[in-house]
Amino acid sequence: QAHSHTNRRRHFCSLSTASSDSPMASGGLASRPRAVALVRVRQRLHHRLPDECNGIVSAVVLVTMVAALVVAMAPATAAVTPNAAALATTALGFKSWAYSSSPSSSSSSWASLTPGRSRLGPQLATTTASASSSALGKGAAHQILKRLESGKKRMLLPRASAEGKASDALPLTSDVVVIGSGLGGLCCAALLASKGKQVTVLESHTEFGGAAHSWTRRSKDGGVYTFESGPSLFSGLSPESTEANRAAGRPANNPLRAVLDAVGEDCDWITYNTWGCVFPEAQFTARVGNVPWEGEGGMLDRYGGPNAHKEWKALMEYMAPLISVSQDLPVVTAALREDALAAVTLARYSPTILGMLRYGPKLGILQKPFAEIVKEVGVKDEFILNWLNMLSFLLQGTPSDALLGAVMAYMLGDWYKDDALLDFPKGGSGAIIDALIRAVRKNGGRVVGGAHVSEIIVDDAGRATGVRVKRTGGEETKVLAREAIVSNADVWKTAEMVPEKAKDRVAGWGAYEKDTTEFEQCESFMHLHLGIDAKGLPEDLWPQFAVVRDWGKPIESEGNVMIVAIPSLLDPSMAPEGKHVIHAYTAGNEPISLWKGVERGSPEYEQLKKERAEVLWKALERVIPDIRQRVEIEMVGTPLTHSRFLRRTNGTYGPLVRAGEGTLPGHTTPLKGLFVCGDSTFPGIGVPAVAAGGTICANTISSLPEHFGTLRAMGF
Repeated sequence: QAHSHTNRRRHFCSLSTASSDSPMASGGLASRPRAVALVRVRQRLHHRLPDECNGIVSAVVLVTMVAALVVAMAPATAAVTPNAAALATTALGFKSWAYSSSPSSSSSSWASLTPGRSRLGPQLATTTASASSSALGKGAAHQILKRLESGKKRMLLPRASAEGKASDALPLTSDVVVIGSGLGGLCCAALLASKGKQVTVLESHTEFGGAAHSWTRRSKDGGVYTFESGPSLFSGLSPESTEANRAAGRPANNPLRAVLDAVGEDCDWITYNTWGCVFPEAQFTARVGNVPWEGEGGMLDRYGGPNAHKEWKALMEYMAPLISVSQDLPVVTAALREDALAAVTLARYSPTILGMLRYGPKLGILQKPFAEIVKEVGVKDEFILNWLNMLSFLLQGTPSDALLGAVMAYMLGDWYKDDALLDFPKGGSGAIIDALIRAVRKNGGRVVGGAHVSEIIVDDAGRATGVRVKRTGGEETKVLAREAIVSNADVWKTAEMVPEKAKDRVAGWGAYEKDTTEFEQCESFMHLHLGIDAKGLPEDLWPQFAVVRDWGKPIESEGNVMIVAIPSLLDPSMAPEGKHVIHAYTAGNEPISLWKGVERGSPEYEQLKKERAEVLWKALERVIPDIRQRVEIEMVGTPLTHSRFLRRTNGTYGPLVRAGEGTLPGHTTPLKGLFVCGDSTFPGIGVPAVAAGGTICANTISSLPEHFGTLRAMGF
């Protein structure tokens, strides 16, 4: 959590212990409690059960089908929980090369400039995002009267516009309290707010968005750079990327796209189709799509062996039915919820589920490690094996022998279709956060910065009823939740927020025991953020590229794989004219153990930071040899940055669950009223994955009519 004072944010410097302050944005909007209350009443009255729910018959039929699906795809799961459809949303684990795959993490703010060549330091803070819950069984009239009666007291509207980093007023009560403003939690919050629930998102930091936020800094000559803390490679989000689906009358298959559609918000999108590869044997331009890969003169021709085409064709033929299933899974995912009503919501998609079941036992392959599938098919070409292993690591931070086949099926279907495109939000990933915040606020919700949740309040009956909040100015207060609390922190940090008297209730659930060995933790990151002079650089620089140092080492070896993004090549507005903004990072392979016992700001820390960032400099020098001489702004992030400002346990990238060796927790907990979402819950790491998880969490909290309303709004 950044230590902030009223209307000012302190920026901690990287590579030095100096710091400087910059003013926070502020503003105000008039309060309209009665109008908001009436809007909510209207929304509640317009929710109705659609005709697709034909009562007990549909439910019984659906339960039977779901049971068959569970047996085929996830035999160890129970009832209709997220784990029962584990392969479904696990297939959504495409990471978009995300900085902290966990949009459960909060936004980062990096230090402001010092004189001369700036040495800036990361300020990442946790965004444990959350969703709200809706009470079932209460009379509608009673709810309406209660809301109208109490409207004047608690219907406080934002005191700043949705855009920017201004914070809303802190309420005393809310229907749903969401702990953190990460991507998964904001998806959940936006969906719940769209159904008329009063949602309050509490963020420790003074900026919003978690690992998906953007921020700006000025160089010594006054130029403004826009930096991104994480995700840089997106697909399936722009109108161009989803055109084929829409033309066929199908909604988009990216869960984040579905959320944006449901809440009526969007970004301006830029599309492209190339990225760079800097490998030990060669440097080349890769293009998404089947033709650039498999066509005449494509990558297989140039770099594959004599049997490369034959083996690739065999693999794709083997994967074809699984790819087909994976492309339909987002529809089923949107209908999932973690209660018995899942049978009713899934009944609407009986044809889709039956279509999946026609593949029978082959569906079980989706839960196999992808490396086993490759071996069964007989792929031996060295280039293909290296390529698939790299993609596996970029997707979820694991080699192909630990990655679920479902994840790779989704990715192969998305990247190797003829019209494949990559997407980028104009202004950076923070534009997505702005869109979700707009969705929360336009429906009367609030997003509050500088509000660190220190404890979840649990009553004697074991129900989570509110949170204790520590403001950046030092004062402490509490916010009560009438319906639900959602934590988008990792499960270990969530456990720390549970009071001692309630810890016995959650012991043994997921990773809620601090000394649990149930989950491995992925390693962490090193980050290098630069603003550079672009004069004289080649015009064919890649906006994104991957660097692999040594195929002979395990792909997950420290510093072996790095990702570099130059987003100003796609959106020139992100850097001053004649400049570029760069984000280079080690992709989840920075050893956490190296940083244990090291104190931030100490000489040892500064020296270790410099040493561990060197691999990133060398990776950049392979493409821009004089990169060090071009630097105007420099910022470095470490595992301790993740731990301190993103509140990632040990600075980890996220949980590591190997294919076939377990599943992540769902979104309910043993504490009534407490829900969780984010990358340490089902379906795991990745931008689409956490958006899917946020959706399932919101569904579970919603009433049945509200859930069907969300499905209609998504176009499903």
